[in-house]
Amino acid sequence: MTTGPRIEDLLRELAPQVLGTLVRRHGQFDTCEDAVQEALLAASMQWAEAGIPVSPRAWLVTVASRRLVDAWRSESARHRREQTAAALELPGQGQASNRDDTLTLLFLCCHPSLSVPSQLALTLRVVGGLTTAEIASAFLVPEATMAQRISRAKQSIKSAGLRFDLPPEPERAERLRVVLHVLYLVFNEGYTTSSGPALHRADLTAEALRLARMLSQLMPDEGEVVGLLALMLLTDARRAARTTADGSLVPLAEQQRDLWNAAQVAEGIALVARTLGAVPIGPYQVQAAIAAVHDEAPRAEETDWPQILALYQVLERVSPGPVVTLNRAVAVAMVHGPRAGLALLGALDGDERMAHTHRLEGVRGHLLELAGDTAAARECYQRAARMTASAPEQRYLALRAAKLA
Repeated sequence: MTTGPRIEDLLRELAPQVLGTLVRRHGQFDTCEDAVQEALLAASMQWAEAGIPVSPRAWLVTVASRRLVDAWRSESARHRREQTAAALELPGQGQASNRDDTLTLLFLCCHPSLSVPSQLALTLRVVGGLTTAEIASAFLVPEATMAQRISRAKQSIKSAGLRFDLPPEPERAERLRVVLHVLYLVFNEGYTTSSGPALHRADLTAEALRLARMLSQLMPDEGEVVGLLALMLLTDARRAARTTADGSLVPLAEQQRDLWNAAQVAEGIALVARTLGAVPIGPYQVQAAIAAVHDEAPRAEETDWPQILALYQVLERVSPGPVVTLNRAVAVAMVHGPRAGLALLGALDGDERMAHTHRLEGVRGHLLELAGDTAAARECYQRAARMTASAPEQRYLALRAAKLA
């Protein structure tokens, strides 16, 4: 046995790989997922005492396979299932044990027989490793509703008898759209966690980046795949500057830009330059271009806000939505003044999609502060602080309110 990274992080990384291996070999998505969850539980208890095995992935595959044998023995077709179980290929017997089936698993979870919300929820749970509560927060629905949605999605895969293969070409574009959305949500949950004591979770951002790179290698000519990878790189490049030593949030305008990851910035900008204008434009490419403009500015005061505003106007045509409008309002304020930005925010007050997020009140508070209305800004910051479950964001918003007292 050897020591290694934190067990929780390692299990999160290995879970989709192990599930992919079992589903590829045996099908029966729901049964395999149950077996993997039991293996993960066993690992969390045993590894804490005995240490992490030399080959933790093989350990998990072996234990999960045994759980499958136990499940099959309890069914009516005992003899046939036991014969199948006896023929299982165990880890270490050939190159198959080293194969990473995560990408194929990702596309399986995004099968068109599932509703789009179910595709997103199941993939975040199975591939992204998010808890049901985290996924519910991302979709702004109760946790019980999300648990039912995930359960129904697994049953749909079972009843449809779906194959564990990459989708055929005619289906790939639509499946890809959902896959990209899922990776975007996983990255965002890692970059700014919806709840808990930490602002970000590097395990989730790293997994989203890994899967985005896999997609980019598989589909190098897909502009939106490259655009999403660029967006992730350009955003994650700022991670080291986003918090102080005590974990307090540092807004973009106040970050030490020499702490940004220069290699990631350069890679992201190169990807944007390679695709923007060369392929049909999509929302991830535009968002990556906006991130590139931010990252290219040596100082916050030198940010090209007119260019950012123009890009947000393009984004709102390509992919309209309340979050895009929210961000465009900030760009409008930086170009035309805070009152102009506040006027645009007013259009979001009746949008129910913004009713459960603190971001509208947080941005309103920021623009009111810029406009000199400190009393109203303080009230907005206080409301926003009460609405978020993220401890760093709560502290930041409360501090902004206190400074205006």
